[in-house]
Amino acid sequence: MARFYITTPIYYVNDAPHVGHAYCTVNADAMARWHRLNGHETKLLTGTDEHGQKVADAAEKNGVTPQEWTDRTSRRFREAWDNLNVSYDDFIRTTEPRHFETVQKFLTKVYENGYIYKDTYVGLYCVSCEDYFSSEAAADGKCPIHGRPLTEMEEENWFFKLTAFEDRLLEYYEANPHFIAPGTKYNEAKAFVKGGLQDISITRSSINWGIPVPWDEGHVFYVWYDALINYLTAIGYGRENDEVGEWWPVSNHLIGKEIIRFHGVWWPAMCMAAGLEPVHHVQVHGWLLVGGQKLSKTMAAEGGVRLTDIAPVMLTDEFGVDAIRYYLLRETALGNDGDFSHEGITARYNTDLANNLGNLVARVTTIVAGALEGVAPRPQPDASLREAAATAVSSAAAAWDRFAPHSALEATWQLIGATNAYLEQNAPWKMETGDELRNVMGNALEAIRIITILTTPAMPTTAQAIWERIGLAGTPTDRVFADATTWGHYEGTTNIVKGTPLFPRMKAAE
Repeated sequence: MARFYITTPIYYVNDAPHVGHAYCTVNADAMARWHRLNGHETKLLTGTDEHGQKVADAAEKNGVTPQEWTDRTSRRFREAWDNLNVSYDDFIRTTEPRHFETVQKFLTKVYENGYIYKDTYVGLYCVSCEDYFSSEAAADGKCPIHGRPLTEMEEENWFFKLTAFEDRLLEYYEANPHFIAPGTKYNEAKAFVKGGLQDISITRSSINWGIPVPWDEGHVFYVWYDALINYLTAIGYGRENDEVGEWWPVSNHLIGKEIIRFHGVWWPAMCMAAGLEPVHHVQVHGWLLVGGQKLSKTMAAEGGVRLTDIAPVMLTDEFGVDAIRYYLLRETALGNDGDFSHEGITARYNTDLANNLGNLVARVTTIVAGALEGVAPRPQPDASLREAAATAVSSAAAAWDRFAPHSALEATWQLIGATNAYLEQNAPWKMETGDELRNVMGNALEAIRIITILTTPAMPTTAQAIWERIGLAGTPTDRVFADATTWGHYEGTTNIVKGTPLFPRMKAAE
């Protein structure tokens, strides 16, 4: 059986879950659902990053221990993903014993292989980034990302010999041109390595909130290196349940563009140093940028709204879970920056969901429930819709396979449009009850059945509701995609009932 392993970054617990986190996580979830639909053994990993100076400082400020603080804040991410119907197979926390064990075994292997040495770090450090910056990269001594003053640091650390991997990384990029996507990010990582690498500090002796270094008491691993290894923790690296051989060759990281250096340069070098192949694929997404008017009266803070102010639950309470999932997947191609606005969500909701999908299902079920007394007919083998369905299935499948959910959904909506046009052309609402009406409605129901399967990775709850509304038992995922989307499987039922609107139209925000 084919396998597919996809991961989100693990989210730092000093942040609250926001729409930027949701964008990445929902895309990863939809990809996982697509592969499950194809019968692949699939693993979706997400979780929280819980070590580092920021966490220790926040815990102290709130009068609790770091562990108490992370227990409290990690829960918010699990609740957010449960609310968004994210089907994660594992939720990892870096404070778990299994992660301690994997990190210590992995980095001990790197140490024993001769790629870790002790030295003194002197330079600039950003607590918010948990990252070091050169004086050239930090204009006026400020973080190039946060714009905040950097801290001058000097302490004894253990260093990773990143410089030893310049040639090996470049050779790996050349041999694997699709290792990082899109191509612009692949070129960015390659250019970074060609510009020259520096060895990097991987431990701290000034804090104790982290995973202890096994060969040097008093040091803990730097939070970024601890965090990266979570992808191996979840598949049992160094433990009795080691499944690295099964899952690592099919591993895929979905990450934001701000952390490409960690995942596209440092992490593959670390894997090489441990004698392990790098992750199979790194898919990079862009940023969502807030645009348009204030997102809503309830979301707006004085002076406007930042993306990090918007909790996913604010949106799902207003639009529904599947509508937000659809918007996050459809509006912006992975790899591009996207505009995020209340107006944009409302437009997608009213046009794509209410007018196109919702209206199609309502039209067909209303006619079958009324004119045909709820008895749904079978489709015809030579239906003109059959070609449109085959094109949509082929295009959507290819798009999902290349990490392009927006294109997969565009192909699906083309079939929705073709089916609505088919109804307009045949005008079944004007037909007398007879074979002609039954043929038209059987073909429309078969198109809806296939549309429902195509929408399942994006909108699983809506897909199930449509499935039941057109009289089908079980779920849209009961059969493997290639078989389920073959024209002619709709067998007809006697229990079609017109339901309430799937997506009642929304008023534009004032």
